[in-house]
Amino acid sequence: MASDVSAGMTPALKGHLAMLCFSGLVAGSFALGSMAAQHIAPAALNAPRFLLAAVILGTGAMLGRGIPRRTWSAPWRYLLLGGAMGLYFVMMFEGLKTAAPVSAAAVFTLTPIMAGIAGYLLLRQITTPRMAVALGVGAMGALWVIFRADVSALMAFEVGRGEAIYFFGCAAHAVYTPLVRRLNRGERPVVFSFGTMLGAALLVTAAGWGDLRATDWSSLPAIVWITIVYTAVFATAITFVCLQYASLNLPSAKVMAYTYLTPTWVTLWQTALGHPLPQPVVLMGVGLTVVALVLLLKDEECRV
Repeated sequence: MASDVSAGMTPALKGHLAMLCFSGLVAGSFALGSMAAQHIAPAALNAPRFLLAAVILGTGAMLGRGIPRRTWSAPWRYLLLGGAMGLYFVMMFEGLKTAAPVSAAAVFTLTPIMAGIAGYLLLRQITTPRMAVALGVGAMGALWVIFRADVSALMAFEVGRGEAIYFFGCAAHAVYTPLVRRLNRGERPVVFSFGTMLGAALLVTAAGWGDLRATDWSSLPAIVWITIVYTAVFATAITFVCLQYASLNLPSAKVMAYTYLTPTWVTLWQTALGHPLPQPVVLMGVGLTVVALVLLLKDEECRV
């Protein structure tokens, strides 16, 4: 039954469904990451998660149609893509040391604007007027949450250290999205994701070798191991396949539009984990990000 429904979907609709899953699963890494970031260096946390994700994706690819030899015809592509995602995740966990999960998720919602710019520069994808309005609405909602509904802080542009660090990681994530389409040479999403994971694992391990050696792995609390497994399986392996598929079937800005759901998902995650909700006035900004998503999904005229 499920296969019949899936068969009746257009590639674009499947791309939207993939990004809906993406946004919900990514949100969990904010909630869990903020709890684990205090106990381990970002590179030490991310190196094993990328390696585990690579093993999962590689196994899945081999059990499927295999990994064609031509996949490795230009290995520099995977280093470039893996470097972008490795930088994103390391910056994310560094930022979560001081930034609140919902606030960090709001920073993440600025990614569609940067993805739209990168999509134009790399692929000449055109953003329609409706999409530009939606991106603006989403940005306003994000800023409202980032500055915790404090107008004076917004006017003074008093950005927290964690949010500022994470912003640069989001810029790397925004470049990654159009690069997938630019560098893909017909590889299936799971195969292309496997190559990217290998590249990320190699680069993050090399950059964080000192942190990996200095970490006392036997004394880490359970939340760190839970976060490593969750981020490797759900927030990396599965979401990377979702992102790869959507990036090949939707415009870059529309793919990243689903990041506007992240603050809402994070709020639900935080509640489920027993943390208090943000103040209602802050949640107004979360509401604006949902409005932005609705506007973007109504606009189907953006040229791919």
